[in-house]
Amino acid sequence: MGDSMRRRDFITILGGAAATQVIRPGLVRAGTSPKRPIIGIPSFFGPSKIAQSFGNSFRQGLQDLGYVLDRDLDIQARNAGGDWDRLPAIVEEVVQLKPDVIYAPATLEAVAARKATSTIPIVCAALANSVHLGLIVSEARPGGNVTGIEPYVAGLPAKQIELAREIMPGVKTIGLLANSRDPKGAPQVPELEAAGRAAGLGVTTVELNSPENIEDAMRELASKRVDFVIVLQTGLLVLSSPRIAAAAIAVRLPTVYGYREHVIAGGLISYGVDLRWLYHRAAYFVDKILHGTSPADLPIEFPTQFPLSINLKTAKELGLTVPPTLLARADEVIE
Repeated sequence: MGDSMRRRDFITILGGAAATQVIRPGLVRAGTSPKRPIIGIPSFFGPSKIAQSFGNSFRQGLQDLGYVLDRDLDIQARNAGGDWDRLPAIVEEVVQLKPDVIYAPATLEAVAARKATSTIPIVCAALANSVHLGLIVSEARPGGNVTGIEPYVAGLPAKQIELAREIMPGVKTIGLLANSRDPKGAPQVPELEAAGRAAGLGVTTVELNSPENIEDAMRELASKRVDFVIVLQTGLLVLSSPRIAAAAIAVRLPTVYGYREHVIAGGLISYGVDLRWLYHRAAYFVDKILHGTSPADLPIEFPTQFPLSINLKTAKELGLTVPPTLLARADEVIE
């Protein structure tokens, strides 16, 4: 993606905060009444191994900043179990807890939380289209009660198409597995379609807004004779990565993704941000807010590292040979 991509430096949070004694919010001296800060977490999706791993990254980020969970902080999580109609209710439930910070795992929850409150600070680990959605005024100075990290970077679609063509030089048509009901998903479609047309490729888009329709969506893409599928970056699609990978293999469709979790689950190739870093880094924003910094003054951050992951086992199942030059560039190869 080179210098054309918008990037900003980031600081990787390492352990070691314990080396310096810090009085954290909620840590109280003898003779005072304990008052632990509350972090409210509304989540659209129900429990899953992948969602749990993201939650663990966030909690580890807090621990690396010196917090002892369940002693220094009161984390209150609620989830809508994947029910669109239930999301506003669980967000309102979180707001009623009067948390010091609302931690929104992704844009979907951030939008719902912002509708429910304009005063409680909201930290989002995976923002997208945030100015257009009215979540922030600008990336340099958010100006309201929302801040966080934007993982979707301009130029990524062109890179994903380039990877598809490296593996299958004869690609003529790409398929998009979209999830436009998620506010993060909608802007990706026109950018991918434009990148496909610029590369001289046909583009076919199939919408997927429910896990129950994964197999049907993949069969539809196969029936349209696409050569390669690009899976958009949304919460629903990454949390459904095992089923998507299995469905793609079943219809013999190679796939490219923005998140490594898909490749771990059996997808072919991914290039994009490491979600584990996003959720870990979100703890920094929470910490700054608990120490008195307004979210309005916390600039949006962008990742600068974009790992390339390849699943050779899946390539063999699909009868594809991954070029040695591509393997040499990979950060992670699954055999």
